Amino acid sequence: MNAVLPTSALQAPAPGRRIRELPDELVSQIAAGEVVERPASVVRELVDNALDAGATQVTVRLVAGGVRSIVVEDDGGGIAREDLPLALKRHATSKIASLAELESVATMGFRGEALAAIASVAEMTLTTRTTDMPHAWRLQARSGELSPAARGTGTTVEVNELFFSTPARRKFLKTDATEFAHALEAVRRHALARPDVGFAVWHEARLAAQWRAAAPAQRWADVLGADFIAASRGVQAERGPLALLGRAGQPEAARSRADLQYVFVNGRYVRDRLLAHAVRSAYEDQLHGSRQPAYLLFLQIAPELVDVNVHPTKIEVRFRDGRAVHQAVRAAVEDALAPTRAAASDAAAPGAAAGDVAPTADPAAAPESVPAPLGGWQPSLAWAPPEAPAAAAPAWRAEAGAAAAASAQENAGPWRTPQGSGGLATWAALRAEGSRPAGAAPSGEAEAMAWPLGRAIAQIGGAYVLAENAHGLVVVDMHAAHERIVYEGLKRSAVGGQHLPAQPLLIPQTLAATPAEIATAEAEQEALLALGLDVGVLSAGTLVLRSGPAALLARGNADLAELTRSVLAELAEAGASRVVQRARDDILATMACHGAVRANRRLTLEEMNALLREMENTERADTCNHGRPTWRQVTMKELDALFLRGR
Repeated sequence: MNAVLPTSALQAPAPGRRIRELPDELVSQIAAGEVVERPASVVRELVDNALDAGATQVTVRLVAGGVRSIVVEDDGGGIAREDLPLALKRHATSKIASLAELESVATMGFRGEALAAIASVAEMTLTTRTTDMPHAWRLQARSGELSPAARGTGTTVEVNELFFSTPARRKFLKTDATEFAHALEAVRRHALARPDVGFAVWHEARLAAQWRAAAPAQRWADVLGADFIAASRGVQAERGPLALLGRAGQPEAARSRADLQYVFVNGRYVRDRLLAHAVRSAYEDQLHGSRQPAYLLFLQIAPELVDVNVHPTKIEVRFRDGRAVHQAVRAAVEDALAPTRAAASDAAAPGAAAGDVAPTADPAAAPESVPAPLGGWQPSLAWAPPEAPAAAAPAWRAEAGAAAAASAQENAGPWRTPQGSGGLATWAALRAEGSRPAGAAPSGEAEAMAWPLGRAIAQIGGAYVLAENAHGLVVVDMHAAHERIVYEGLKRSAVGGQHLPAQPLLIPQTLAATPAEIATAEAEQEALLALGLDVGVLSAGTLVLRSGPAALLARGNADLAELTRSVLAELAEAGASRVVQRARDDILATMACHGAVRANRRLTLEEMNALLREMENTERADTCNHGRPTWRQVTMKELDALFLRGR
């Protein structure tokens, strides 16, 4: 039985009611519904005004999470006495005066709504003084009374009994602790964006947080913690009118919640789906399951290329060229994540935070700082010597490239071993000419320890390689590591717009399609062919599939109809270039997973060391294609602790 709404809920306005102009107070209360959602909204708006006024110190005092009282004090330029009455009027501001200024606004506030909206739903008092005023002036918002007051240069805004005039809104507020947490988070965001300004937050007359003016790196560590800095990479890039700076968390430091994700556009914290998607896509094949990356990114762009006047809260933006911004952000984060952690100790600049790694221009080229291969326990196959041309790529990279070009019949090809053993067809074939005679001793312990992942010493459980480096013990998941190596090799071989190998179907497959799917299939023929999908229109509601990706058909369990529908849906939504790349990567990841060395494959020390050297020269080698870690470092300090040494 259907529920029946009360009659009062269905009543329409009385017929014949005349159009009337709403009272100013009601208009302000309606507007306040968009601007002031909770105490944190008030804190954000008032701190915005303080920063626009040139404050170098901002103090926030809260009672009952901000519901009972919010006081924001600053040492900015203050407000002139004659401007005080205008400050509380709707759409009155000193930030802009024309459409041209609106389109290139560089201040935090500009709409002229905040003070009026706050005054309409709370008791508000404003006390201010400029440098040329003999004393301060206090303005009572509700009565409009103006009286002399005492305070230094700057402004104090006191807001009491939030939503007292709209009790229904007050019922939607959470507990005092929850509201305080939101208010504190609002100040944290300002503190991240303005390290040159000091901030202090008091709650119930107790100091809850304080950040003194500092260099950006120090402020980020003070606000987000040293653990975030240690587990993140520096991001810095300039592309045309766009500059990006900040830190991107390493994949292994991903979190279960998206609670450590900060994006600022021209100093303003924003929640933007385009930017969030760009960052997430940079982590696509490095995160496990539904884990969320942590990042802090500051995007600087010409003000005329971004519209901040999208929402009254100014937390949403719209870019003139969203696709270019998306690509720039994604590429910058990808570049920061590409180098492995193993190279961090050598590639990081002096004084840089942990995790800052300088990406190499050619990942196939070996770093010059790596010592020459050693005989006996280290084969010379791992990379070309430093004096060799960078084009001399390792053997299994060549095999990975050949696999990408192979047809489905050859999918078990050069990097697959028979009888399901997995891995390379012949690991011994990786040994290059010119190695030292077998049994030759390493030239020295220091030389052996210079490799970031050290030298192999054993294999345990048929799955893990143990190695010793300068820091202690390295444990490597050999299947996960080799899977990443093969995958990156396949991706390199598939660049340049090459089509994935396709295999014709013995019997073409038909599938019912919507008009939108048919239109997409007709418009994106080239993109579909690039993925190995030959899709044609058979009738007004039917598509015919004549070929599919050879790598998937070789597995024998590919659902081509579902694959085609998914690809068509993404093509219609995201455009050809991004979909083709992502779909190609998914297929190559499947190939790499089935081509990597399997568990219980016994490796020689030479083979283990070849794997370690290749990991050091492969981008994103810290995780496999599914986001699982490929290696872990156990330091000497941790080993000593296990055995209570030094206690």
